[in-house]
Amino acid sequence: MHSASWFSKDRLSERLTRLSEPHVHRFFRANMFHVIGRDADLVVDFGMGLASLRGALDLTEGKPVLALATHVHVDHVGSFHEFDTRLGHEAEADAFAAMTDADTLAQYFRALPDPLTQTPPAGASVEHYAVAPAPLGRILREDDIIDLGDACYRVLHLPGHSRGSIGLLDEKSGEFFSGDAIYEGQLVDDLPGCDRADYRRTMARLAALEVGIVHAGHGLEFGQARMREIAKAYVEAAS
Repeated sequence: MHSASWFSKDRLSERLTRLSEPHVHRFFRANMFHVIGRDADLVVDFGMGLASLRGALDLTEGKPVLALATHVHVDHVGSFHEFDTRLGHEAEADAFAAMTDADTLAQYFRALPDPLTQTPPAGASVEHYAVAPAPLGRILREDDIIDLGDACYRVLHLPGHSRGSIGLLDEKSGEFFSGDAIYEGQLVDDLPGCDRADYRRTMARLAALEVGIVHAGHGLEFGQARMREIAKAYVEAAS
């Protein structure tokens, strides 16, 4: 299998492609996004690293590529090391540099009885699977701006699922990349590094946030009304 064929690709617009890994167990089958900007491209999240993500993207030679991880969990950082300009939140900067199981939770993937439905292109061994360290080149904080020339994304610190979870909001268009802070399906708040009190505060924030479309870390996109519904339901259930 060629590296590019390991990924599914959905062209959501002329400037945005969503990628996923259909042969990975659904619990670890995360979304990756490639945003084509005027002055730079943005890649959000990096899958399991079982095949080269960079090699599967339609990148323009010589054009800057900003690689941003929404958080340090294994299904979002596998190919992070393939990119030169890496961005992530300050709360997980040390974790990105080391990529230990304690932070990435890679041990949960290795423990699955059937983690893959097909052998990866390079024949990677699940038994010896590990995430390559990927030290950050730019450390992000709340309200930092990611500027692509024709679009600007504001960094929102959204802890709870992990300490350094972030989202990206284009306040002009309403486009919102939420990572694993919110998505359709059972939200995960009981793994090492999760904090339910932080998650409640994040959900209260999202319940009032003005967005257009939400591109989540798992599943399909949805709108503001659905985002607020999910967020309010979490807060109410946790009360």
